[in-house]
Amino acid sequence: MSPPTAAPQALVLIAEDEPEIADILSAYLGRSGLRSVRAADGRRALDLHLSLKPDLILLDVQMPQLDGWQVLAEIRHRGDTPVVMLTAMDQDIDKLTGLRIGADDYVVKPFNPAEVVARVQAVLRRVRPGGEAPNRRFIRIGRLQADLESHEITLHGEDGDHLLALTPTEFKLMVHLMRAPRRAFGREELLVACLPEGEALERTVDSHVSKLRKKLEAAGLDGVPANVRGVGYRLGEGT
Repeated sequence: MSPPTAAPQALVLIAEDEPEIADILSAYLGRSGLRSVRAADGRRALDLHLSLKPDLILLDVQMPQLDGWQVLAEIRHRGDTPVVMLTAMDQDIDKLTGLRIGADDYVVKPFNPAEVVARVQAVLRRVRPGGEAPNRRFIRIGRLQADLESHEITLHGEDGDHLLALTPTEFKLMVHLMRAPRRAFGREELLVACLPEGEALERTVDSHVSKLRKKLEAAGLDGVPANVRGVGYRLGEGT
């Protein structure tokens, strides 16, 4: 039985300068019902992103012309196209750099191509729930909906919808957690990805999360974000 397709006919841009890796990824994506197009350097990747508007980008870090970090920064300047980083660099600082700039996920080489496809499908499910039109800038997880254009988060309930009055940092924290709702995020990662540069202490994350949780509780959602002992936080099961 073929793997389930997260988003029928979604277009994935493979930005990878090694032809053998691009061939393998293209073949595995095709078996899962996903279309793909390739770019062998960073500049070409940006050109194809602009002209084809892919639903997701598989982005290698070490590429000619422009590296993956430069490409990711420009893509985030343009909008919120989902990006999964492909990198041979497995140090924590490299992962944090990608997440801070705005990567949705990362896979370290050498990788299992089937795992890459699974990650792609998971990200597409988050950003295109129910097969919505591509590039619609919403994330929906359970009762929560984040509007990435208006920077608003709404909690849907039986008594109506509640628009949460969040600070910019609280919004960033929620969106970061919603992008990977089952994943436990460390405080340091959340600090780098979501908080202003001047807030350099991990306990500052706890303060922001505490205020965020109180606002969600007041709107009728308890236990979100959830504590993960010894790690940090994840979105939680209450959604």
